[in-house]
Amino acid sequence: MEVQTEKVHIAAPIKESPVYALLRRPSLIDFPGRLCRVLFISGCNLRCIFCHNSELLHPRESTIPWTRLEDILAKSREFWVDSVCITGGEPTLNPQLKELIFWLKKRSFKVKLDTNGTRPDVLSDLLPHLDYVAMDYKAPLERYFSLTGCTPLETEKIRESVGILTGWNGTYEFRTTVIEGFHSDDDIQAICRELTGGKRYAIQGFVPLHDVQPAGGLPARRTPMSLMRKFHSLCQDHFQETIIRGA
Repeated sequence: MEVQTEKVHIAAPIKESPVYALLRRPSLIDFPGRLCRVLFISGCNLRCIFCHNSELLHPRESTIPWTRLEDILAKSREFWVDSVCITGGEPTLNPQLKELIFWLKKRSFKVKLDTNGTRPDVLSDLLPHLDYVAMDYKAPLERYFSLTGCTPLETEKIRESVGILTGWNGTYEFRTTVIEGFHSDDDIQAICRELTGGKRYAIQGFVPLHDVQPAGGLPARRTPMSLMRKFHSLCQDHFQETIIRGA
């Protein structure tokens, strides 16, 4: 992951935003249909065995000052960027998230939130101010612990978040990173049942990091497209729209 970080010591903490890092270049895939900047917030409550942003698992004290963030986004507008994707880590853990969203909306940016769905109360509170939500759905709920370390309470909160999104009139998607050898046909079919009523479902492939030796039995190669297409065929009738991301 190529990220641009700003680590500046500020005497008055209030001048720092909750944003720890951002992608160097605008993204064409993180906010469907829009050119966006991707902002990373550190800290996560899950420990997914296939996490690509492991350096963001723990909250970081040093973040990007508001003034620097405003400068970056103002320059991005010159290159047709009109949207922002807030990701992590798990952004809903940060108490400044709502402040960040309001700050971005005041500057007329469309805002997308990536979340793991473990904080439905925060998600529900933020929905009126969001333009897009992408919720990761790692596996059937009964398998969450083995892949993420998710507690039973968090699993129930994920179920609650699914209900919140499927009842929302806004734009959202559920998405699963499928891993060869970890996800089966039965898993995909179970996910479809658990996400009944969902509008958009995205399947994306696991991509191993080039500089890290795969651990925990993870494959050393990308998820084969043949497996992605097979899973797509199993679930495409369950949602209004099903896509393979990265195809």
